[in-house]
Amino acid sequence: MIKCCTRESGGTVVGHVLVTGATGGIGAAVVDALVQAGHRVTAVGRDIGRSDVRGIEADLAEPGTLAAAVEELAAAGELGEVHALVHCAGTSPVLAVADAGPETWRRTLAVNVASAAELVRLTLPALRRSRGHVIFVNASPGMTGVPRWSAFVGSKAALRELADSLREEEAPHGIRVTTVYPAATATDLLREVRSAFGRPYDPELCIRPQTLAAMIVWALSAPPDAYAAELSVVPSPR
Repeated sequence: MIKCCTRESGGTVVGHVLVTGATGGIGAAVVDALVQAGHRVTAVGRDIGRSDVRGIEADLAEPGTLAAAVEELAAAGELGEVHALVHCAGTSPVLAVADAGPETWRRTLAVNVASAAELVRLTLPALRRSRGHVIFVNASPGMTGVPRWSAFVGSKAALRELADSLREEEAPHGIRVTTVYPAATATDLLREVRSAFGRPYDPELCIRPQTLAAMIVWALSAPPDAYAAELSVVPSPR
C-alpha cells in the first residue's frame, strides 16, 4: 500500500525533503528534525502507519517497485519540487561469508544501496531543477574488513562509490552530494547488531539519533558557496 501524503511543520516550509527509512531510529529522528526546521517531509519506507510520519509506503528491498510509488505520488500532486533526498534506510545482517546466501546479499544491497540509486534516478529531474542536495547515511568512519559483516560493509562501500560518482556527474546541474559517516548511534538496530556480535550495548556511550539528525539538518543548511561532501560524526570526548 502506498500512502501518498506529506508531513510538514506549522512554520515556513524551507524545502521538500524525501527521507528513506523514516520509521527507523535514525530516519525518524531526521524526519522530526526536518519538520522542526520548517521543511516539508515525505517519508519513504515500510510500516509508515506505525507512527504519525506519513509518506510513500514502499519496500526498499524491492527497488523495482519504487517507480510506481513515485509515479503515484506525482499523480496525487504531492511530489512537486524535491529539494533534498536523505537515505537513512539500512539493513545489517551479521553473518560470515560462509553463511550468507544469495538472498542475504540481494536484500542487503537492495536496501542499502540499490534503492538509494533508484530513488535518486527517479527524482533527478526535480533535484536538478532545485539544484538540490542528496545525503547518504553510511557506516562508521573508516569501517572496512569486519568479520561476519561482509554484506553490510560491502554495501556501504558501494554506497560510498555511488555518492562519489553522483557528485561528479551532477555537479554541472548544481546538485550537492554528502556522505555522512556516523559512529555508533543509539538505535534498536545497533542493539541487535551488538547482541549478534556478543558485544555490550550502552546507549550512553553512543551518539543520540536526535544529535545525528541535527548534524544532517545542519549539512542541508550549508551556504550557497560551499558544503560538506563528507561528514564524520563521532561522540564527544567523555
